[in-house]
Amino acid sequence: MSGEKVATGYVVFDLEATCWAGGLEQAPSEIIEIGAVRFHLAPAEGKLQEFQTFVRPFLAPKISEFCTELTTIRQADVDAAPGFPEALAAFHRWSASEGDFILAAWGNYDGAQIARDCAKHGIDNSFESVSYVNIKTTFAKHLGLSRSMGLGGALRKLGLRQEGTAHRAIDDARSVVRILQSGVAEGL
Repeated sequence: MSGEKVATGYVVFDLEATCWAGGLEQAPSEIIEIGAVRFHLAPAEGKLQEFQTFVRPFLAPKISEFCTELTTIRQADVDAAPGFPEALAAFHRWSASEGDFILAAWGNYDGAQIARDCAKHGIDNSFESVSYVNIKTTFAKHLGLSRSMGLGGALRKLGLRQEGTAHRAIDDARSVVRILQSGVAEGL
């Protein structure tokens, strides 16, 4: 392969961010949870490796009641969490701990939100040069759908139950991996 980097697997991740009822933002959304699962196309036996951290927001440090109801993330969870720069650095170290990888998420929102939060904090995006796969699009193509669908709809389409809590980053990342394990990964 003449010096080309070969990815050792995928890091499937999901984010949760601050939100308010009716979309009435009090400040730009900020990441409050990062959840990820390492996925290999030829998975080794054993438990999948996972990463999860809450993130303390700084523009609007108080989580709205709507956000807590949607995500189950409590004020105490984010108050005790690292700030975004520290959380992102920990996520990147974990992601790269087994070598080169491809970042994957359900849609483009998650990658774009990391870039927005890096800009807010004035830090480099350590994932900027990493290949990114939109699993939502891959899923639609794999099933020959005319348009993409949400994560919950995709699980139902495959006859899979929602496990864990919807709108919790670690549980949604696990759900995306379950979709990949159902055969969608062949389209990667």
